Amino acid sequence: MKGQIRSGGRFELSTQNMSTTRHLSTARLTAATGGLAALVMLLAGCGGDRDAGNATPRGGGAAPVLTEIVSLGVVTEEYVALATARANEAIDVTPRISSVVSEIRFEEGQTVEAGEVLVELDSREIRADLDLAEANLRERRSRYGRLETLAASQVVSEVELEEIQAQLQVAEAQVNSARARLEDTVIRAPFSGTVGLRRISVGGLVQPNTIITTLDDIGVMKLEFSVPEEYLAVVNEGLEIEASGAAWPNRIFSGAVISVDSRVDPMTRSLAVVAELPNEDGDLKPGMFLQVVIARRREDVVLAAEAALVPRQGRQFVFVIDQGRALEREVKLGTRTPGAVEIVTGLEAGEEIVTQGVQRLRDGLPVRVADAPASPGARGAAAGPSQ
Repeated sequence: MKGQIRSGGRFELSTQNMSTTRHLSTARLTAATGGLAALVMLLAGCGGDRDAGNATPRGGGAAPVLTEIVSLGVVTEEYVALATARANEAIDVTPRISSVVSEIRFEEGQTVEAGEVLVELDSREIRADLDLAEANLRERRSRYGRLETLAASQVVSEVELEEIQAQLQVAEAQVNSARARLEDTVIRAPFSGTVGLRRISVGGLVQPNTIITTLDDIGVMKLEFSVPEEYLAVVNEGLEIEASGAAWPNRIFSGAVISVDSRVDPMTRSLAVVAELPNEDGDLKPGMFLQVVIARRREDVVLAAEAALVPRQGRQFVFVIDQGRALEREVKLGTRTPGAVEIVTGLEAGEEIVTQGVQRLRDGLPVRVADAPASPGARGAAAGPSQ
């Protein structure tokens, strides 16, 4: 019995300890849960306060924004055309007859004057032909003179006289032909310029398709390039241009347009243009690649601050202020300038647009202008307000 009572007492005591422990654990869990709930509410309150400053105002509140007035301005566009330089005059020097080179009178790279002798060809055979033609001409003239005297006395008929006269004319033509061939044995510079590399040697046989050398007039260079058809109203004779090239990266060559094609290429929608550049020092060479800058000035262009744009899915929008509300409107952009952009369609000069605070806006939301809008024409270009 004592043993049973003692065992039972121990069992009862153990049960009481477990119950006490359970009550303590429950109390602690309740206290921890309450503290966690309070902490969550505190954090939620802090987060709510922070989000309240960035969230879109609700319950009729007006979002503070900064605005500008859309104005008219001037836009200068520049088009860079790729041009090829060529000489003012350029030819391949070739002979007109087949003969042997007897003398070369130029040096490679030499500057020559118009009419200066470059090459002489062997002319012995041609001179002999000329002597023969001249002798034949003298004989025909002498015979014609005798017959003309006899014809006056009617000893010779008019028919015979006309036949001798025709033979005389043939003889004169043969002499002229021989003289022309003799002149072709002397090759001269048709204009002043610079000769290129020599392609022949003394004693070599040349033919009409043989290139002796090249001759270029590079005192003035011509640039050939194309511009889009929208520059048709800008590009005209006398328009001043500037060109630059990789050979002279720190130098600008100035010139003017001298010719504009009368047709627009229907395939490329471009216009062929030729300009002249002075080249007294010879720094520009035929065939060089140059870049030509063509400027186009457009006035009364609708300009808006670039900060007002809201891009979305490849489209551009702005918020226009209308009776205290921000109305979203799609716009089409044109030329961009530092801080401003051309509005092709969607806005008109004088309208008020939001430039700061656009991220918090939605279509139709009430707004409050936090600063006075800029007046039209107060700025040269529609740039965003300073931060």
